[in-house]
Amino acid sequence: MKQIQTTAFQHDLLTWYQADNRDLPWRKDQDPYKIWVSEIMLQQTRVETVIPYFNRFISLFPTPEALAEAAEEDVLKVWEGLGYYSRARNLQAAVKEVTADYGGKVPDTEKEIRSLRGIGPYTAGAILSIAYGKPVPAVDGNVMRVMSRLLTLYDDIAKPKARIQIENILRDLIPTEDAGDFNQALMELGATVCTPKNPQCLTCPVVSHCHARAEGVESLLPVKAKKKPPRTERWQTTVIVDADGRVLIQKRPETGLLANMWEFPMIESDEQSGEEALIDALTKRYSGIAVDHVTHTQQVRHVFSHIVWEMDVFLVRLKNRVSLSGDELMMPPEELTYYPFSVSHQKIIDGTIAEEVIGKRS
Repeated sequence: MKQIQTTAFQHDLLTWYQADNRDLPWRKDQDPYKIWVSEIMLQQTRVETVIPYFNRFISLFPTPEALAEAAEEDVLKVWEGLGYYSRARNLQAAVKEVTADYGGKVPDTEKEIRSLRGIGPYTAGAILSIAYGKPVPAVDGNVMRVMSRLLTLYDDIAKPKARIQIENILRDLIPTEDAGDFNQALMELGATVCTPKNPQCLTCPVVSHCHARAEGVESLLPVKAKKKPPRTERWQTTVIVDADGRVLIQKRPETGLLANMWEFPMIESDEQSGEEALIDALTKRYSGIAVDHVTHTQQVRHVFSHIVWEMDVFLVRLKNRVSLSGDELMMPPEELTYYPFSVSHQKIIDGTIAEEVIGKRS
């Protein structure tokens, strides 16, 4: 394996970071709770997107105790639009553990912090190093890319053994002082300089240490196997408006995709599905309803990590009221904003609800 001159590398990286790091709200202090929240939000999400969510979240839930005591629906509402909602549920569950078992203080040992729900080796390393100054590596995608190039590592970074290898390398490379800055500097380098495509090697503060640049293979690294393409699901999604002008919404199951989020009723469809099949399915699902008319209002496409939803949206106006089950509500359309919806159904609120229900009524 290629080697790095440790002291010189630490000096060059830290000098660059401490002079030129981004001004981010979770860097204003070393509060472990704020660092924890930011790291969970930053998983699978860009910094620019996270900043307003982080500020709002901390303003509403400034302490572990405040988050632990909040209603899950309120937490999901604040998280609305950020995606990967299991992150919010796991964060709240773990914070409840911290409040109950540690008096509201985020643990400062690897064993204790790794025992919390939703905290893996990266998040644990970030909290322990940034908040508590402990020399624990925090290996995310940015760090794996940087280290793969620095040391010309050709192992597939999608495989766990590659992450473990880089963690072991960094345990020897991370300084006992400035551990938090060192980890953040590696992340910052990957996010702003050592980018996936077209790395900015000419302005890189550690280019003199980079074996990939010296060998001219920086564009070939890191090695990462391609993911399987997401499967497509087709849905007829219905905005059902009863005789009183109220809209039907339903809550998703407690587990699985978008757990406990609210949505408009969805019926699986294929390319042959049409209005007649839709009405037939609705009359079977909601006994006694009398459909006045059906209008196709919009198409919505939403991409998850493993699924693509292709949704045809239909406005279904009824002549009567609907008998509800326990996880369904009839709601004045103006009050839909009180409930957490996924991005895909937010598009329906902004489209069909705003234009066809509220707009044509006013």
